[in-house]
Amino acid sequence: MKWLKQGLIFCPDRNYDWMLSHAANPVAEHIGESLFRVYFSCRDKDQRSSIGFIELDMVNPVAILRVSSQPVISPGETGTFDDSGTSVACLVKTRSKKYLFYVGWNLGVTAPWRNSIGLATAASDEVSFSKYSPAPIVDRSYMDPLSLSYPWVIREGALWRMWYGSNLRWGPGQKDMAYVIKYAESSNGIRWNRQGVIAIGLESEKESALARPCVIKEDGVYKMWYSRRGESYRIGYAESLDGISWQRKDAEAGIDVSTSGWDSEMIEYPFVFDHDGKRYMLYNGNDFGKTGVGLAMADS
Repeated sequence: MKWLKQGLIFCPDRNYDWMLSHAANPVAEHIGESLFRVYFSCRDKDQRSSIGFIELDMVNPVAILRVSSQPVISPGETGTFDDSGTSVACLVKTRSKKYLFYVGWNLGVTAPWRNSIGLATAASDEVSFSKYSPAPIVDRSYMDPLSLSYPWVIREGALWRMWYGSNLRWGPGQKDMAYVIKYAESSNGIRWNRQGVIAIGLESEKESALARPCVIKEDGVYKMWYSRRGESYRIGYAESLDGISWQRKDAEAGIDVSTSGWDSEMIEYPFVFDHDGKRYMLYNGNDFGKTGVGLAMADS
């Protein structure tokens, strides 16, 4: 699949003290007709991340209709799993409720950070979310002893399925870590059964991380877009018939860095969605979302 870049649609410009920079990890929610709410992770002066949103009309997505004046989710109290920041991962909607899965940040001493997975919920017609718990719903364990990262969750009948990042090692620098994408299941979206199954592993020693999967199921095939980090981030692609065993097809991702501009150094954190018979991708560029959110459209 080939993606046609539509350009940069939003970049924070010191909008609020909690939204001074970054619009990372975009997640789109359809809110009616051609209107979408796009959640993202932004940072304050201390680099602590909160979750905010913009609203836009896909007829003219560059013309932002609304920027949230308050965070959807803020960092937690001192000592909690998300006291150093909260980063949006994915959104699952049922008839009556919205489930916003996010990453909680703890800064470390011997290791740079310790991440866990949190959950916030809201009624289906509300904007305001409440944290499910001051504790994470998926934390470090025997299966994931070091750190976890961005989950992607889908619901298939009574089964909830999650693909999430798990670090296998730390080293002298960030390029010495080894984040892979693992798989877990749940009956309610809150208590998760982890067996240590690696859905997608690192391809070579030149890779240090696979992160922020985005999964859709189409014509019986699971399709995943994700970030892959070598010298810098690029977007990868994989397919699976069961959602557990995956075949990497990174050459078919269909999108790469630009020759110049806001996404010329790195490209990452894809979010793929459909609207009005077309397929779109939200993504970030240079400096892990500091340069804003871009939009691409699949070339049909």
